[in-house]
Amino acid sequence: MTPSKRDLIILSPIGEFSSRLLDPIVRIVSEAFGFETIPAPILQDIEFARDADRNQYHSTPILQRLAAEAPSRAIKVAALCRVDLFIPILTYVYGEAQLNGRACIVSSYRLEDGLVDTEPEDRFISRMAKETIHELGHTFDLRHCPDPVCLMHYCRNESDVDRKSDQFCRYCKVLLGDAIGKL
Repeated sequence: MTPSKRDLIILSPIGEFSSRLLDPIVRIVSEAFGFETIPAPILQDIEFARDADRNQYHSTPILQRLAAEAPSRAIKVAALCRVDLFIPILTYVYGEAQLNGRACIVSSYRLEDGLVDTEPEDRFISRMAKETIHELGHTFDLRHCPDPVCLMHYCRNESDVDRKSDQFCRYCKVLLGDAIGKL
């Protein structure tokens, strides 16, 4: 299926994200999926998902609200935030997605770990783009891939994110193509 003008992916920043960070991610996501991708705020506040005991934000309720408030013209929506995310069974997550759903979220909070002020901003942008594409991949029903360089490989730390490529493996490309064809 060739994407129509109505088919678009929205990257929805929660809080402040500079255009130096957001613009490259928008471009990279558009190239990865072949859909027009635009930045547009959807959620202004996510305090409803804050867990005071953990001092973190539970990503699942954010996803539910994001999917409910996303405009109908968006086939997928990815929220970008700067807070520490968790799901109850894990200490933290870089992001979460609705498997074969509409919404995902990615946090920059831990992806900035290990970066020093003298490192180029490109490394941080690369991490954010990879994890955004990874989470969006889940919304297209892609699962974690055993190939350590595939974008769909599960990463336990920032070094794993740095090691994986910015591409889907051959197998995941086929699955993605099939999922897009079913839209």
